Amino acid sequence: MDTKVIDAAKLKRPEMVLIDVDGTLVDSVPDLAWCVDAMMRELGMPERGEKRVRHWVGNGVERLVQRALVNQLDGEPEQSLYEKALPIFRDFYSENTSKRSCLYDGVKEALDFLKTTGVRMGCVTNKASQFTLPLLEDLGVRDYFEIVICGDEVERKKPDPLPLLMAAEKLDTQPQSSMMLGDSMSDVNAARAAEFQIVCMSYGYNHGEDIRDYDPDAVIDSMDEIRDIVDW
Repeated sequence: MDTKVIDAAKLKRPEMVLIDVDGTLVDSVPDLAWCVDAMMRELGMPERGEKRVRHWVGNGVERLVQRALVNQLDGEPEQSLYEKALPIFRDFYSENTSKRSCLYDGVKEALDFLKTTGVRMGCVTNKASQFTLPLLEDLGVRDYFEIVICGDEVERKKPDPLPLLMAAEKLDTQPQSSMMLGDSMSDVNAARAAEFQIVCMSYGYNHGEDIRDYDPDAVIDSMDEIRDIVDW
């Protein structure tokens, strides 16, 4: 176990906890990688494989498709190729949102614990609603969340703070009394800009970088450890 609380004191009890999906709640890469490779085969291009896809996810389907087409984290594909590829990927993913994906160890226990504390719970993701809601339903966690804000429902996605601030407004909570559970630099940057506390998972998707380098308030190896690092 390599739990790291940046401040030696326990974190302040939040009134609201927002949780990211990919890389935080759910290991969705097996489905995403399958769909990327199926798309590439249909385009007559080389498959990319799960190892590469694991470094590319976290910024929405559109960016994942772009990265797959150029076979790297940065760069833009030819527009005509992208416009052909995106609907192919979406068709595959709409039928494969949860066939291979699973909750990370400790997630269900953490959600059950948070439910006993009386905090408001929401989900904030860059994933589109057509994929997010079926995934949460299929994995049996949709009902834990009072609100789910998806990437296609906001003008600006994470790392912009807008989705977090929108959730705080809808649940009538103050940002300064809220916490984000995430796994990436986008989550850290969004939380800092929104004045949320930010706790990150050590196991998530952060393009191969160690999330500790981005100085969240705490880094935990299992979401269930949230009970030990907050002054409940």
